[in-house]
Amino acid sequence: MTMTQTSSDLLFLFAACCGLLVIATLIGEVLRARLPKTHANLTVETYLTRVHSWWGMVFLFSIALLLGSIGIIMLFAFCSLAALREFLTLTTKTNADHWSLIASFYVILPLQYVLIWWGEVGLFSTLIPVYAFLLLPILSVLRGGKGADKNFLARISETQWGLMICVFCASYIPALVTLDIPDYGDRAPLLIAYLVFVIQMGDLMEYFAGRRIGKRKIAPAVSPKTREGIACGAALAAGLGLLLTWMTPFSPLASIAMAVVAYMVGVGGSLVLAAIKSDRGIKNWGHLIPGQGGFVDQLDSVVFAAPVFFHVTRYYYGG
Repeated sequence: MTMTQTSSDLLFLFAACCGLLVIATLIGEVLRARLPKTHANLTVETYLTRVHSWWGMVFLFSIALLLGSIGIIMLFAFCSLAALREFLTLTTKTNADHWSLIASFYVILPLQYVLIWWGEVGLFSTLIPVYAFLLLPILSVLRGGKGADKNFLARISETQWGLMICVFCASYIPALVTLDIPDYGDRAPLLIAYLVFVIQMGDLMEYFAGRRIGKRKIAPAVSPKTREGIACGAALAAGLGLLLTWMTPFSPLASIAMAVVAYMVGVGGSLVLAAIKSDRGIKNWGHLIPGQGGFVDQLDSVVFAAPVFFHVTRYYYGG
């Protein structure tokens, strides 16, 4: 398969995304025109804001995919940087943590993406969960100072979790381009588009359906997600998995299964991040993306699903 064919497939997918967003926009506009300007209309307004934000993200993501591996890695390295900043801004830190923070932003994060660029699966799979986890507490202890032991476990754990979610898990999305899948050629960027598209469209369906027909909340203490909304999101993910089989090395049934598994793991990730936000007493991690919050809000589902999707694909389809 030549790069020209891969680019054509990506352009086709971009056109399809634009078509779906046009439909989603029209549905929202029709609903907004039919509903009175009351509090009950806020769900539709929020839905439309999310759709409008998706227009910009689709353009940005499509450009990165068309640029190839370097564009994809640079995009997600920037996303990791922004997400890690959002995450750690809301954590407790002291002067003793300065060295560990510097190491996180200026050593561990760039090194993780360099290792992905080099295709060093063994190293980028262990850099953060093994070496960074051991190094960061040592740096904080050596930095020392008065009160260095205050809330030590909580402070270190927050930094470690920030790296795991915002850098380690997020880096598995561009890591998909490193997979060597027999008879799949250079089509790995399509796997990234497949993963992100299936999960994000499932999330959009869950949000809309959950607020229109949802009755039973799955985790009422931390999230408005409902069983009905999640079921609708999983159904859409399964349907998209079938329709997008051509983008993957999977069989139709395997594509459906991978789409549903990725979506459901993503739901779990979204709930975990919602619980952390609830613990911190915040609604969104940031306000960079209108209607979507910050980068962490946008990446929550995808980053939890990415490592699972990567390793399952590598195990069953890798060379």
